[in-house]
Amino acid sequence: MMPLINRELSMLAFNERVLAQCELPWVPALERLRYLTIVSSNLDEFFEVRIAELNGKLDALEAARSAEAKTLRSDLERVAVHAHALIEKKYRLLNTQVLPTLAEHGIHLLRGENITLPQKRWIEATFRREVAPVLTPIGLDPSHPFPTVANKGLHYIVELKSKRKADKHSVAIVKVPRSLPRVLEIPTAKSAANGSSAAARYFVLLSTIIQSQLQSLFPGREVVSLSQFRLTRDSDLWVDEDEMTDLRQALAGQLKRRPFGKEVRLEINADASEFVLQLLSEHFKLEPHELYRADGPVNLARLQALAEVADTPSLRFPPFVPGATQRALTHDNYVAELKRGDVLLHHPYQSFDTVVQFIRAAVNDPSVIAIKQTVYRTGSKSELMDLLLEAVRRGKEVTVVLELKARFDEETNINWADKFEHAGAHVVYGVVGLKTHAKMALVLRREGNAIKSYAHVGTGNYNPGTARFYTDFGVLTANVGVTKDVAAIFHHLTSLSQPPVLKHLWWAPHTMRKNIVAAIDKERAAAVAGKPARIMAKVNALTDEGVIASLYEAAKAGVKIDLIVRGACCLAPQLKGWSENVTVRSLVGRFLEHSRIYYFENGGNPDVLISSADWMSRNLDRRIEVALPILDQTLKQRVIQEGLLDALRDNTQAWQLEKSGAYRLLRPIKNEAAFGVQSHLANSWGQRIPSEHGE
Repeated sequence: MMPLINRELSMLAFNERVLAQCELPWVPALERLRYLTIVSSNLDEFFEVRIAELNGKLDALEAARSAEAKTLRSDLERVAVHAHALIEKKYRLLNTQVLPTLAEHGIHLLRGENITLPQKRWIEATFRREVAPVLTPIGLDPSHPFPTVANKGLHYIVELKSKRKADKHSVAIVKVPRSLPRVLEIPTAKSAANGSSAAARYFVLLSTIIQSQLQSLFPGREVVSLSQFRLTRDSDLWVDEDEMTDLRQALAGQLKRRPFGKEVRLEINADASEFVLQLLSEHFKLEPHELYRADGPVNLARLQALAEVADTPSLRFPPFVPGATQRALTHDNYVAELKRGDVLLHHPYQSFDTVVQFIRAAVNDPSVIAIKQTVYRTGSKSELMDLLLEAVRRGKEVTVVLELKARFDEETNINWADKFEHAGAHVVYGVVGLKTHAKMALVLRREGNAIKSYAHVGTGNYNPGTARFYTDFGVLTANVGVTKDVAAIFHHLTSLSQPPVLKHLWWAPHTMRKNIVAAIDKERAAAVAGKPARIMAKVNALTDEGVIASLYEAAKAGVKIDLIVRGACCLAPQLKGWSENVTVRSLVGRFLEHSRIYYFENGGNPDVLISSADWMSRNLDRRIEVALPILDQTLKQRVIQEGLLDALRDNTQAWQLEKSGAYRLLRPIKNEAAFGVQSHLANSWGQRIPSEHGE
């Protein structure tokens, strides 16, 4: 049987690597807090989507009395053990390192201990004035059933007894409105009056304010115990595309139901009573391993608000200003520049503004007659989207292939769809059953008696915000073969015609899997023949069993394989008889590694492609994806060096996957200089930033 690393355990291992950033001494204090909140958000999605999916599969298997149910249940329980350990470590780091480090720098989060009398008075006044009026305690009895608990909403469960007679305890639920700010700053004058440093700042969580004043909500009753709790539900959306007539309308209806999916996790204070634990577990029908105790606030993702409110430049990474491409694209020169040759961009080291300039130039160019673009995640505010709307107003034909099912961005994309349709743009939602994940833009320009095309193809979303801290490659080109392929894909997406045969681009779900496997097999054949053979790839995840099987066969034949996989990797390296020739590493640093690059030696004339697709079944079989070959030899060498070889040199922020399945943080060996790929590229292309090891 082919050896595989459990996908869910590998996903948790990635979050362990992110959490480890909180322990690195050179990471600034507020950045450590940010990494902590990133892990919390990642875990929310892990339970909302991945665990929810597996729970649904388990329910189906158990209903069918399948023998596979026992194995899946065992796997889920094993994953839960690791998830519990990760969450315990998260709170341990919060309490022993992150918050103490912030306090050393004058940022104090008050949580019930060491609160001065003036601070208490401020908390009481704030509660009476701003919080109590919007709280609605609900006592549980036959006329007051358990209230509906929305996904990830913060609630309190309170045990009460009468102060006048010894009756049976009663229970009340207090929902914390999402409209209230989660972090509040106590005025410094109040703190400084008690001898504190004037530079010190004091913050308090909304939950701490409520918890300290809950007794006042129950006059005549005594609060016996109180606990925060937070429920995570299945949040994946499902629509039957074969039965519906309007995808946007169907998704809008599903969004209203998202907060009330099936329960998958309960987070609750570590000191909650057994009575409360049992009551909640029975009400939500959760098993013991689905209950997670929190030694602190149950929603650590909300602590991002503390990082924002307490923003102190000295406690952040130094500002980074991306470098500009040497060939700026303006209304006056973009046509000549792209006809002169392709432009390669490596974000965030080179500014995403060049892509914006390309679209702006097209909007301002009276010779441009049409613009087409895919949209996956672009954000609620986007200069690029505003430019496309302006193009419509100027009479240009604008086509937007907008993916409504981009997970957790559905509402944002529905809103953009409304704006584009009202403006008069052509808006399509791709192909039924497939997400459009490809990143492409096409500009059509009238030049004499002909229509010339200019294109952008990239690995990342058209989101200028995330482009500042996601690493991605993009190419701007006037290459006739490439632009013809891009145009053919757009035509397929809008017209539902037969999938075209492309000259340069690999695309899923039609040729990409076949081409990837064929390229791997070609390297295997070269190794068998005693010729040079090598594969390098950089992806966010490697979980597809077909690709993994091909990589194992190539490794057995002697192909040297180096993989840079940021997140989940199911291929096990360095296993005797399987993968001795395979190395796997993950890069975790200031920037989120997001680019996808495929390299195949190809007999000394390497094939190098940048792509929107990870090596996952969903990308290769259930999405519209593209991979663009880098045709210019100079640009190809840049992609190889910056995207692959430099990453393989990293010995400060790279984690190596061992054959045991564990990851080891690499450090310079004797007489070896420290090298961090992110600081190296930032210093090469943009403004200098400190290296990953603190220098």
